[in-house]
Amino acid sequence: MAVVEKDRLGGTCLHRGCIPSKALLRSAEVFQTVKRAEEFGVAVEGSSSVNFLKAIERKNQIVDQLTNGIHQLFKKGKIDLYEGTGTILGPSIFSPTAGTISIEFNDGSENEMIIPKNLIIATGSRPRSLKGLELDEKDVFSSDGALQMEELPKSILIVGGGVIGMEWASMLHDFGVDVTVLEYADRIVPTEDQEISKELTRLFKKKKIKMVTSAEVQPDSLVKQTGSVTINALVKGETQSFTAEKMLVSVGRAANVENIGLENTDVVVDRGFIQVNERFQTKESHMFAIGDCIPTLQLAHVAMHEGIIAASYIAGEAVEELDYDLVPRCIYTSPEIASVGISEETAKERGYEVKKGKFFFRGIGKALVFGESDGFIKVIADKKTDDLLGVSMIGPHVTDMISEAALAQVLNATPWEIGETIHPHPTLSEAFGEAALAVDGNQIHG
Repeated sequence: MAVVEKDRLGGTCLHRGCIPSKALLRSAEVFQTVKRAEEFGVAVEGSSSVNFLKAIERKNQIVDQLTNGIHQLFKKGKIDLYEGTGTILGPSIFSPTAGTISIEFNDGSENEMIIPKNLIIATGSRPRSLKGLELDEKDVFSSDGALQMEELPKSILIVGGGVIGMEWASMLHDFGVDVTVLEYADRIVPTEDQEISKELTRLFKKKKIKMVTSAEVQPDSLVKQTGSVTINALVKGETQSFTAEKMLVSVGRAANVENIGLENTDVVVDRGFIQVNERFQTKESHMFAIGDCIPTLQLAHVAMHEGIIAASYIAGEAVEELDYDLVPRCIYTSPEIASVGISEETAKERGYEVKKGKFFFRGIGKALVFGESDGFIKVIADKKTDDLLGVSMIGPHVTDMISEAALAQVLNATPWEIGETIHPHPTLSEAFGEAALAVDGNQIHG
């Protein structure tokens, strides 16, 4: 087994996404906790402040530790690592089929070719931008560039109110930055349940994060001056101007499918993504593709399971199709958001007659102990069959709690069965049991 990697092992999640951003989010969370210390009867001498360089240093240490761990796994598994850029070649004297890999090494040594029996393409993705809105990673950042900031701006405009944009909005606000979000859709986190979006909007407005929805940014209007960026947006038919010290563009991610030699194969690329079947095979049956370069959920845990399915099939094992409705999704804002299954809106679009239950964290003793009682858990089910359709959560530590809901869906549990499960007291998980019971009006504390 061999891996060709042009950068550091670990990919987007470890180096430019999940791990570094969550490390910084944790630093921001600690800062906010210190500011609230008096509420918990803890006296803090003097004023608290953010040492952003120290937060960056901690983030880098975590990334390095996990990267070293991957290298150790490679050694343990006797996996060959080629550090360089791989290009897929077409049929040649070396192989009657496409798939030979030409490797250009990072250290400048002579190119090498390997001829794999099977090939998995896992080239990931990169931040998108808007035409006319150049990312200079100095005044106008992508999420990649923002992770390289060495000092916090006083204010920032965030273009895009999706998952990444709202995580950065939450983090930077908690670090003390004045944040304005411009979102094209009529609500933030538009892929989540409408009630979740509404609650996050309410809580962010309470924090004084400015959010402008139905905002069509005009990229050509961008003006960069010393210490500021200004851009116009069409908001409900009216042009408005927005100014801040820096700007973050967070409008999705594009698959890395260029310059890897796909044109030398029969692999089909449509709308910027490699097309695959349920086993993640491309049009070339010995070539597979997984992760952000195919048109599925762009999540690290999704890519990992896609890779497991592809590798298992290559090894001759029986595999089951991945059900993307069973994938838990997390947003690491403050408060956190997590969901699995489908939203109420999607369920109705699919023709389900929905029944639902909701329970608020303010009724949970552990949430009050934590001092984090905002938010709720919502459970939806099929009224005819009692099948669990989806769970949406917003509140403290819900990204850790969502796994119980994911397991419930895998096991085809009904809301009644979830409610009958004994949840220890006092825990945040009691809210899930109560929300499940509330589907049939049987909640105990509501």
